[in-house]
Amino acid sequence: MVRLNKYLATCGVGARRKCDELIARGLVSVNGAVQSQLGTKVAVGVDRVKFRDTLLEPVAGFQYILLNKPRGVITTSNDERGRTSVVDLVQSKDRLYPVGRLDRDTTGLLILTNDGDLAYRLTHPKYEVGKTYEVHLDKALQEDDKVKLERGVRLEEGVTSKAVVLFVDGEKGSPVRITIHQGWNRQIRRMFEALGYRVRKLKRVRFGDLTVEGLRPGEWRRLRQFEIEQLKAVGYGNQG
Repeated sequence: MVRLNKYLATCGVGARRKCDELIARGLVSVNGAVQSQLGTKVAVGVDRVKFRDTLLEPVAGFQYILLNKPRGVITTSNDERGRTSVVDLVQSKDRLYPVGRLDRDTTGLLILTNDGDLAYRLTHPKYEVGKTYEVHLDKALQEDDKVKLERGVRLEEGVTSKAVVLFVDGEKGSPVRITIHQGWNRQIRRMFEALGYRVRKLKRVRFGDLTVEGLRPGEWRRLRQFEIEQLKAVGYGNQG
């Protein structure tokens, strides 16, 4: 027996936290009965699990894509309004979904996969997987505000975790690079806004050990085996 959210993840529906949302919305059924309770367990190979009336089967082979997201593209698997999404840029026959989100105007590194367990581990803050962003501001970042960012800034959800902030090329001002382990909605922009700065341009330049070096905006490639192994190994010492 396995938890329903984990089974959905192994079928390529999404990361486990996303699957929890889908279950809570009543979009998943087991043996014909809608399941909205988190923690439900199923027998693999015995129970018939459907998502939006589609019978699910575990994914035979996982795919791992690295994309340099361009500006103006939304980070979603599909869009009811017909806007271009990151999935449209990666023409794959497999159902892929992005690991975490970048807002429409944010560019840079994005991972797409159908490996729900890996997506969960890469996005859950308890695993402390670092994500680094290059931030262009409307004015020079002051040293005391740099310290505030590193210690944590109070936002609607609470105080952000400790961050690492570096001045690009060692020079004070803008742009700066900031590394965080969380993934709250528009977190980087809101952290700077809370201190009186406006983000003019934002790019994710690193996710764990991965970068988008060699990829122009809109280009993508499949992750190499050693990169996949590095991603799967990351965070095992931070499962607290």
